Amino acid sequence: MNTITRLVVYAIISLTFATTQAQEKEVDSIKKTSVDYKIEALEEQKIKIEKEEKDFLRQEIEAINERLDTKQITVEEAEELKKEAAKKRAANIENRLSIIDNKIALLSRNEPGYLVKDNEGSYFSISFGEDDEEWQAIRLGKKNKPKKYDRRTKSDLVFAFGFNNTVSEERSLDDSPYKLGGSGFLELGLAWKTRIFDNTNFWRLKYGFSFQWNKLNIKNNQYFVNDEGNVSLQEFPLDLKKAKFRTTNLVFPVHLEFGPSKKIEKENYFRYSTVNKFKMGLGGYAGLNIGSMQKLKYKEDGDRVKDKQRGEFEVNEFVYGLSGYISWGSMALYAKYDLNPLFKDQAFDQNNISVGLRFDMD
Repeated sequence: MNTITRLVVYAIISLTFATTQAQEKEVDSIKKTSVDYKIEALEEQKIKIEKEEKDFLRQEIEAINERLDTKQITVEEAEELKKEAAKKRAANIENRLSIIDNKIALLSRNEPGYLVKDNEGSYFSISFGEDDEEWQAIRLGKKNKPKKYDRRTKSDLVFAFGFNNTVSEERSLDDSPYKLGGSGFLELGLAWKTRIFDNTNFWRLKYGFSFQWNKLNIKNNQYFVNDEGNVSLQEFPLDLKKAKFRTTNLVFPVHLEFGPSKKIEKENYFRYSTVNKFKMGLGGYAGLNIGSMQKLKYKEDGDRVKDKQRGEFEVNEFVYGLSGYISWGSMALYAKYDLNPLFKDQAFDQNNISVGLRFDMD
């Protein structure tokens, strides 16, 4: 090997060694930065833990003061409960900080990339049975968050369905031009229920919003015709396989609900439960019509035709009516009646009426 060749080989070896050292230093720097970042995040978490436990202690003391104000406990008992709560939260802080310190120690003495699982912080869950028999919808929050001492308002999903038709002074349901079995309604919404008085849950106010779909299945080969604003049923020129008319409403119901409750008392909170209790609600609703459609199915020259006619029928834009329910258990018999006529201008007024089942009766 001549001198030039040896110089070239030496230069390549030196360059390779220098590059390798630089890469190792860069990797070590990245790993060190990653470890430092994790330790810094854990130190910040220690501050959050102390604040969180202090907030929990404040909430517990507020609950104790509420019990004291309502004379459920004496001043001496309240002071003792506050001391116990403070002692518990101090122990929680000590234990939780010890866990974080142990994680920091693990990261500090082990090689970069050592996995420390972090279970602190917030979480996501879906709960259907919390608060002692009270049904709840999807809930976000801290896993160890204490319950509120008195929760006067709760929310429920509203789902109802059943039979739908119209009534008028000129004709009864027996003379209705709509099929009793094929006409129906569907309601889906959200309702809140609030206890009205402090010391009893017998009277509740239930309110919210719902989407209502009311469908009429037209019989006797008839369909709706809008003749210069005057809506009436007329004979269809062909053989109708199906004729349906549907309105979609957004309404805001309000009901005064009443019935007995079961009081559930715990050390730091209480609840009223109406599960498997008699319930009755009386009230009404008001809202807007947000759509209407007539759907016709028939054959023309041997071809199947589906005709959808939207928004051509002078439906009353403002919707209002009376509604009520009666329940013993998780579902209720439900009825609603539109006080407004279905159409703005028609040969005679006809008002929508619905009877069915409702499921939000916890």
